Amino acid sequence: MQFETRAIRVGQDPDPATGAVIVPIYATTNFERPSVEHGEGYEYSRVANPTRTAAEQCLASLENAKYCFLFASGMAAETAVLGVLRPGDHILCTRDVYGGTISLMKQFAPQRGIQVSYVDMRSPDCVREAILPHTRLMWLESPTNPLTYVHDIPTLVQIAKERGVLTVMDNTFASPYLQNPLDWGVDIVLHSVTKYLGGHSDVLGGAVVFNRDDLHEPLWDQQAIGGGVLSPFESWLLLRGMKTLALRMRQHCHNAQRIAEHLEQHPKVKRVLYPGLPSHPQHELAKRLMRGFGGMLAIYIEGGREEANRFCTSLRLFTLASSLGGVESLVGYPITMSHGSLSPDEQAERGLTENLIRLSVGIEHADDLIEDLEQALAQI
Repeated sequence: MQFETRAIRVGQDPDPATGAVIVPIYATTNFERPSVEHGEGYEYSRVANPTRTAAEQCLASLENAKYCFLFASGMAAETAVLGVLRPGDHILCTRDVYGGTISLMKQFAPQRGIQVSYVDMRSPDCVREAILPHTRLMWLESPTNPLTYVHDIPTLVQIAKERGVLTVMDNTFASPYLQNPLDWGVDIVLHSVTKYLGGHSDVLGGAVVFNRDDLHEPLWDQQAIGGGVLSPFESWLLLRGMKTLALRMRQHCHNAQRIAEHLEQHPKVKRVLYPGLPSHPQHELAKRLMRGFGGMLAIYIEGGREEANRFCTSLRLFTLASSLGGVESLVGYPITMSHGSLSPDEQAERGLTENLIRLSVGIEHADDLIEDLEQALAQI
């Protein structure tokens, strides 16, 4: 089956009890057992729930995966991955990464005796040099948040495998519609399903997706024993969202491309970072690895913090908000929002300056969005 068909059909057969076409919300904690012996089937919703199972099966199919575990948030999913490591292990993390991931590495990794270091993964040679004898996990993200850098994931995976290092990749920005990192040999794929997979800014959740049988039990323990599971209602919302993922992503890509090309010519925009632009430093790599360039842009405007605030608060269709990936267009200010937990030095090292704006381009009409950006830029 093709992607669009799997998004609607996998894990979503009509309900055998009623014939309902849509998977029901199984709002129950308990399930009747046929005997006192431990049997097959559902027992307790923290361990497994039919609505969550349907969503896990669907997302696993979209990522060409064998397994998927859903969690209560993207950060809960990331914490679960951290849980498979042991004291003394080392994580090599891409320098350009979501701010919440950096907070996880700063606060939880040291508590567990895990060492973390960062490297510019645009350079495979730098990655080779940064791997230590006790490196257990390589943490990848592509395109990166917020600068949309694209990494040569197949090459990085090869380097990791040569050294016996696990790879985990956050695929939130691209979604499974635009790329499938497991096909490149990545061991674990992460998603904040809050974003493009849910798509309507009304579900909070995370996913861990993988193929390796040896990771099933440790990751299942993180979900079932750790208990940070996705609720039946939010699993149902996720199922609804994934049905239209392909349609939405095509429109996100179309709108973002038009806006990126327009802003690149604007006199008050110093630089636009969008993988679909020939000026993007990894444009050719993105063309080779991705099936589209996504809905996320990073722009550097003229001026500083004052001008950035004036621009963000002058927008009428782009809403100033922390998340991304919904049908509505959003604008974010990384140094106080997604990456506000970083020190000024850490922000500067990553190119996160006071004139950097992150745009999550929605599926409204592109002409209206461009008109909105034009009137806001006129205010600075």
